[in-house]
Amino acid sequence: MPLSTGRTLPRYGAGHTGEPERPMIRRNNLQERHSLCNPAPLPHRRMMRYAAQMPPTPLRRRFVVSGQVQGVGFRPFVFRIATGHALTGTVSNTSEGVFIEVQGPHEAVEAFGDDLVGKLPPLAQVVSCEHEDLPLVAGETDFIIVASSGGHGHQVLISPDMAVCDDCLADMRDPAGRRYRYPFTNCTNCGPRYTITRSIPYDRDKTSMACFPLCPACRAEYEDPMDRRFHAQPNACPVCGPRLWLTARDGTTLAEGDYAITVTAHVLNTGRIAAIKGLGGFHLACDATDDAAVTTLRERKRRPHKPLAVMVPDMDTVRRIAAPTPDEERLILSQERPIVLCRARDDGPLASAVSPDTDHVGVMLPYTPLHHVLFDTLADLRREGGTSSRRTPSASDVCALVMTSGNASNEPICLGNRESLRRLAHIADAFLLHDRDILIRTDDSVVRAVQGEDGPLFMRRARGFVPRPVRLPDSGPCVLATGPELKNTLCITRNDMAFVSQHIGDMHNLETLGFFREIAAHLADILQVEPEAVVRDLHPDYMTTRWAEDCGLPVLALQHHYAHAYSVLAENGHEGPALCVTLDGTGYGDDGTIWGGEFLYVDSLELEHERLAHFSRLPLPGGETAIREPWRIAQGALWRLGMFEPDSRVWPWLPHREEASRMVGLMLDKGVNTPMASSCGRLFDAVSAMLGLCESITYEGQAAILLERIQDMSETTPYPCPLKDGVQPMVLDTAQLFLHAYVDWAMETPPGIIARRFHLGLIQGVADLAASLCGAMGLTTVGLSGGVMQNLTLAAGLPEALRARGLVPLVHRTLPPNDGCISLGQAAWGRRRLQRDNA
Repeated sequence: MPLSTGRTLPRYGAGHTGEPERPMIRRNNLQERHSLCNPAPLPHRRMMRYAAQMPPTPLRRRFVVSGQVQGVGFRPFVFRIATGHALTGTVSNTSEGVFIEVQGPHEAVEAFGDDLVGKLPPLAQVVSCEHEDLPLVAGETDFIIVASSGGHGHQVLISPDMAVCDDCLADMRDPAGRRYRYPFTNCTNCGPRYTITRSIPYDRDKTSMACFPLCPACRAEYEDPMDRRFHAQPNACPVCGPRLWLTARDGTTLAEGDYAITVTAHVLNTGRIAAIKGLGGFHLACDATDDAAVTTLRERKRRPHKPLAVMVPDMDTVRRIAAPTPDEERLILSQERPIVLCRARDDGPLASAVSPDTDHVGVMLPYTPLHHVLFDTLADLRREGGTSSRRTPSASDVCALVMTSGNASNEPICLGNRESLRRLAHIADAFLLHDRDILIRTDDSVVRAVQGEDGPLFMRRARGFVPRPVRLPDSGPCVLATGPELKNTLCITRNDMAFVSQHIGDMHNLETLGFFREIAAHLADILQVEPEAVVRDLHPDYMTTRWAEDCGLPVLALQHHYAHAYSVLAENGHEGPALCVTLDGTGYGDDGTIWGGEFLYVDSLELEHERLAHFSRLPLPGGETAIREPWRIAQGALWRLGMFEPDSRVWPWLPHREEASRMVGLMLDKGVNTPMASSCGRLFDAVSAMLGLCESITYEGQAAILLERIQDMSETTPYPCPLKDGVQPMVLDTAQLFLHAYVDWAMETPPGIIARRFHLGLIQGVADLAASLCGAMGLTTVGLSGGVMQNLTLAAGLPEALRARGLVPLVHRTLPPNDGCISLGQAAWGRRRLQRDNA
């Protein structure tokens, strides 16, 4: 029903045509003749009286606003600023964006336009705001909000899910309020969006809240333009909204409502594990200060070493477990509430099993009302004497929970209640469930701050940031890019925007492939686009390759590292030629070998690209097995350098692997199942294994993380990393880095000094070669991409080294530099290719 304020425009009298009436000024004939011959301004006071008697000029103007303007309180915001300027007109959601018509005095309409883009609601983002003047509408007396209208194709951006706002927290903590401790409280400034949205326009019947009819009190809020819950689609209260309950592993109900949270707090406080249904899926939670609980979680989840994220109730607790920098604190407190990597306190209360391989810990604050109520309950329980003897005394008053993805290793995060009971029953002791459906599974985002660099460095991009688009330089055809095999994301383009999905995971099983298919279908549907082509990786055996070949669309293929390069250029809006340095693990090269340390010439306008140089090749005896067992790569590097005696092919420092090492020696001699890789990531693995840090890995990047951790930061001397002579394409002799590390190790140089010299030498060698190539080709721009750029030493040091050589580095700040950015590069290249082919 249309809503009205009852305000009216100033009246100008009957028969008014829209032109201001001029007051009559009497003059004698002499004055009249003089003024016609010699026009002059009126005296100041007379001019002021004249202006005061003129009624303001009326104007009607239509605004069309596109962007993140639905589901974020934009219409009530428009209503408030329109009525505040005493304007009449309408506002409505449409498939093209928000349509606004305002009518009133010219000055008021102009002021409205300024406020429209200058005083946005917290979650709104305007991509475009176009306007045109219209004929006046006679007899209009009110400003009204009209019903939404749909249509195929739209320019609306869907809001990501956002952390609960302070106003809603205040409602939840008011014992006299009707939402006291209600775990599904939200308003137009916070709460679920993307994960509960089926289609656009964003209205309640197109979300998973459609099955919860509003009670009279919530309906009144929903229909009041002056209320912050006006058209808040997930609006609810204990009377009409979702409910909560706790079950055992077999699905037996243990508690309901608020009491379910109390029992869950008791479960966690006594060292057990709970599966908690959240915003984009399930978390597995336990007491982060209880070593036995964390160890049990690791054993059940089959995640022996990879760091676990920790949620704490407030910044004071963050500072008790970690030492965040100001930049890290800003990221922790941001409305997206990501997991932020901070240096852990050596004397902190966290269990040692939380983050065994690194001196950093991933920290996040509560972002749902349920999290806040759970922490409040846990704090009350501790104050009442419910302290577990399993924790150390220093940790007894610290509320910190492990909050890790609700899945077994290498599987997607659980989405539904029945699914969680089926897939997590062997891990969790109890399940805190609710009946608000999650439509789109979305993990937590993980970021870190880089000293001296603006913006976060993404390790994983998901909740809070997806589905925000990357802006492209122009409109183009719609393509779907399938991304890589590891850390998969997919990307769909629409006009001048690229929508990169949330983190999907490693495409190693049918469950993850099913997740991939879900998101591919959902993004195309919610964006209301039909891709003209699909772009895949060059590797012939990837699951994404087979999916692309079977999808029925024309297929284009782009090599992995060129996709990295096109991605960092697209993210930074760079068009034209550049040098791109891609440093990562392994990718199938267009020459049939394995790449991973590449210097590439890329012209994103002409679609020209060429491999100019690469790292020294390392043997990978056993192929994929060598990646899981880096000692094999170290033995291969020593063999490549001729460091073994002719009659010995066994690495003597691993006596427990003597038989396996002898087999590796034979493989190296005969060249059997030993691919060669110019990989930067494998070089890190080799040095780490040679130093005895990591013989085998249980998660990607583990060996490199351990090597970075032990650096002695007082060391300033880099290892030499020269260019090989007379080789094409050019080769950066990174084997020398390994050789010098080995010589130092043999001379019993401390591993921390070796690790630091290795990092410094790699930065210097890469920067020197980049400067040489740019000088020879007349380039100044260097794009940096690849998973190794998540190494904080390189992420800070390499851009600085390039700037010192007069170059302009481009880095990832909207997407991760790891394979999570591949799909954007594929999409940017693919749509440009279609534009060129169709020209």
